Amino acid sequence: MRRRGLLGAAALLAAPAWPLHALERRALAFPRDYGAHPDARLEWWYVTGALEAGSRLWGFQLTFFRSRTDVPPAHPSRFAATQLVFAHAALSDVGGRRLLHDQRVARAGFGVAEAREGDTDVRLRDWSLRREDGDTYRARLSSDAAGYALDLALAADAPPLLQGDAGWSRKGPDAAQASRYYSRPQLAARGTLALGGAEHAVSGTAWLDHEWSDALLAPEAVGWDWIGINLHDGGALTAFRLRQRDGSTLWAGGSRRAPDGTQRSFGADEVRFMPGRRWASPVSQASYPVEWTIETPAGRHVLRALLDAQELDSRASTGAFYWEGLSELVDAADGRAVGRGYLEMTGYAAALRL
Repeated sequence: MRRRGLLGAAALLAAPAWPLHALERRALAFPRDYGAHPDARLEWWYVTGALEAGSRLWGFQLTFFRSRTDVPPAHPSRFAATQLVFAHAALSDVGGRRLLHDQRVARAGFGVAEAREGDTDVRLRDWSLRREDGDTYRARLSSDAAGYALDLALAADAPPLLQGDAGWSRKGPDAAQASRYYSRPQLAARGTLALGGAEHAVSGTAWLDHEWSDALLAPEAVGWDWIGINLHDGGALTAFRLRQRDGSTLWAGGSRRAPDGTQRSFGADEVRFMPGRRWASPVSQASYPVEWTIETPAGRHVLRALLDAQELDSRASTGAFYWEGLSELVDAADGRAVGRGYLEMTGYAAALRL
């Protein structure tokens, strides 16, 4: 699809022209809820992680978005774009101090793009994410534009982490501003990275988020700050906040899962994000905090980006700039590294509109 078509597809996400489908408030059930929920307005499967080969370190992101458009599902034409599939891929080369990224979009169907119901199986041409036997995910992508290819097995050894209230995650002061949301932290990653004419056998730890919603953002929210951290002790820490135009917090949340599987969800008043050092993008002109002090019931921590320049330009697909990057979490009291994962920041170049 040409760039003009990409921008047109992104515009379909701007504002619903017909009533939103009310999310069903029910217990999550697996494997059904690993799969797609085509009645929901917006859905994504988001995989990030850290990969190593010898002394080299990379961060990776592979995200698939599924969007229900304003075209009625009963439209008589089989070419009608009732569902769109988007994909973003990025590789943070920490040693090389560079970010490689690519993006795609297509209407669902015709063997080009698909987000299946019943279990995780989403693809866009030769990019794919699928849950296989034994609770292992397979992530594959190859990008000539970005100059790399990944083929990873991501093995889970614990059940899904249900965010919020048993997978019902509030995102604003109105109870309707919510998503269904679960995570698969501490995924054991192993596979190959082809980069610069060489193939590297890589291993590391990854994180998968799956979320779907009709009303994710309150009207006052311009974007969010989010972290998903695989802790070195085997636990997992999630924290997020919805941010208002003046930089203040509209809503917040998160969770901590201990190595033994016990979980503590955080209330909206229990999470604080305090920005520190900033990095200015030469492309979008946005100024991003690339160091944060974060307070939760799990303690006081400092999060530091391992590479400043991890901004993604997705104007040709989902229509926005955002910062997404590999980061390290340290204990604020003694500076001890306690985890590694991803920081996501949206709405800094312009207010985010889903």
